[in-house]
Amino acid sequence: MKTIRIANGQGFWGDSLEAPVQLVERGPIDYLTLDYLAEITMSIMQKQRARDPRFGYAYDFIGVMARILPACVEKNIKVVANAGGVNPQACAAAVADVARSSD
Repeated sequence: MKTIRIANGQGFWGDSLEAPVQLVERGPIDYLTLDYLAEITMSIMQKQRARDPRFGYAYDFIGVMARILPACVEKNIKVVANAGGVNPQACAAAVADVARSSD
């Protein structure tokens, strides 16, 4: 039987930004999960998107991805996150920008 190692680096939006970095750098993991959403978070994100349609997601996720993406690619770590909130398309585009800039 194959062992799969799953680590969780965030428990809510605003949680330590160092935790996912440390997990990727220090641990032998296969998957990194990042949980950003709760009911109050969704309402905050909806208000952000109403003010500016480019927002509505956990924008600190983009900075985390910029920090960990090269190591995740090197170590074949898959990232699973719900950081997209009420605007997953904008979040995905921002992560794609990070990926293109790290090439």
